[in-house]
Amino acid sequence: MVLQRALGSALLLLLLAAAGGCGSSSDGNDRRGRGGRGGSNTPSVEAVQSRFGSLPLQERMSGRVRAADQVGIYPEIDAQVVAVEVQSGDAVEKGEPLVRLRDDRYRERLRQAESNLKITKASAKRARANLREVQAQLKRTERLAENQYESEQQLETLRARVQAAEADVEEAEARVEQAEATVEERRADLRRTVIRAPFSGYVGNRNAEIGQRVGPSTLLFTMGSLDTMRVEVQVTDRMYGSIEPGQTARIQSPSLPDTVITAQVSRMSPFLDDATYSAEVEIDVPNPGGLLTSGMFVEVDVLYGETRQATLVPKSALYENPETGTRGVFVAPSLGSEVPVSAPDTFDQDDPPPLTKPTPTTFREVEILAEGRQTVGVRGIEPGAWIVTVGQNLLSTSRGDRTDARVRPMPWSRLMALQRLQDVDLLERVLERQQRIAEQRFGIDEARDTTETDSARSAAADTSRADAGLTSQR
Repeated sequence: MVLQRALGSALLLLLLAAAGGCGSSSDGNDRRGRGGRGGSNTPSVEAVQSRFGSLPLQERMSGRVRAADQVGIYPEIDAQVVAVEVQSGDAVEKGEPLVRLRDDRYRERLRQAESNLKITKASAKRARANLREVQAQLKRTERLAENQYESEQQLETLRARVQAAEADVEEAEARVEQAEATVEERRADLRRTVIRAPFSGYVGNRNAEIGQRVGPSTLLFTMGSLDTMRVEVQVTDRMYGSIEPGQTARIQSPSLPDTVITAQVSRMSPFLDDATYSAEVEIDVPNPGGLLTSGMFVEVDVLYGETRQATLVPKSALYENPETGTRGVFVAPSLGSEVPVSAPDTFDQDDPPPLTKPTPTTFREVEILAEGRQTVGVRGIEPGAWIVTVGQNLLSTSRGDRTDARVRPMPWSRLMALQRLQDVDLLERVLERQQRIAEQRFGIDEARDTTETDSARSAAADTSRADAGLTSQR
C-alpha cells in the first residue's frame, strides 16, 4: 500500500512537471484563497474535456512469443559430429548444411546394398531366361501332341514347369524391388549424415560440437523465420466463448516500453485442456523491425466487444474523498461558457497551453459504469465538461464547496500517453527533474549531493508532503 502511494505520488509529480508550470501562480495580483476570497495561493491544475462513447471490453492474458515456423533441428541417425557449419544467430537458406556427421559406416552399408542389388538383378535375369526356355519347350510339345507325337502326361509336366518358372521370375523381381528399396534407404541414411536447413531462416541455441555423439533425441539447433512471430496465449474456459479469430489483440512487453503492437487473433484450438481447462490461442504478428524475440513473455489484451455508451473520463481524474470514501471528479463548470477556453490538439513541452484566470471548481460524485485500461465510463457528469486530471489534492472535496483554481487545458492524447508510462519511468523522470532543479539552485556539485540524498530516501514518503513541496517550489 505504501509503495502504491509512492508510485501514485510519482505520477502526480511527473504530470505536474510535464505541464511546465502547474502549481501556484507566480503572479501576486492573481493570488486568491479557496473559494476565491483572497489568500496566499491559487492552485493551478490541469484539465481535459470528458467525452461520450463506449469502452472496449478486453481481457488481459499472458503470452509467449515464438517464431511462426520455429522448430528444433534433430539428427535422424546415430553418428558422431565431424563438422558444424553454422553458429547461433546465422541466417541460412533452405538446404544449406548445418551439421555434418561421420558417414563411413553409412557409405559401407550403401556399397553392400548396391552389391546385393546387382546379385538379385542377375538372379532375376536368370529366372526370366529359364522361363523363356520352358515356355519354348511347352510350345513345341503342344504342336507334337496335336499330331499324337507326345503324350498328354509330358504336356502337363511342361505346363507345370512353366508355372514354376513364372513363380521364380516373380520372386526374383520382388527381391530386386526389395534390394532397390534397401539401396534407397542406405542412400537416404547417407544423405542424413548432412543435416540441412528445412527452410530459410535463423539458427540459434547451438548444441552441437565436433566429436559429440548424437542421435534422434539430440537437439542440435533451434531454427525459425523471424519475419513473422506467433504469440501463444491460454484462454480460460470462462473467456472461451468470448474470444474468436479476427478480434483485435494489443501486445505489450516490459522490455518494449511505450510500444503497443496491434494484431488479430489468428486461430484458436477447439479443445480445452483436461488439466488446465484452457485453450490455446495463436496470434500471428508481422515482425519486420525485429521488436519481438522468440521466448519473450508479453501481455496481450484481446478486445472482444464494447460497453454501452457513457461519459468517458481519464482514470487519473477519479478522486476518492478521504473523509467520506466517495469517488468523483472535480469539474470546472464555467470553462467554455463564462471563461473562454478550447481543448488543444497537440502539446508542446516548451510552449504549454496558458493557464486561465481563477475559475471555480467543484467536486461531483460519479457512478462508475465501466472501467477500461486508461478510461472509465461514468454517470453524474455530462460529456464535454472540463475535468481536473492533475492537482485534485489541492482542491476542496466538500460537496458543493467551491475552490477557485487556474486551469491549464490539456489534450486528451497527452494524458493518455502519460498514463501509459511505466512506474519505473515515472520515478526516474521525477528524480531527473529534481536534479535539474537542484543544479539550477545550488550548482552541480551540491546538486549531486542533494540528488544522492533524495535517492536514498524511502519510496514510501508521505504523498501530501511531496505534493506540498512541489507546490511551494513552483
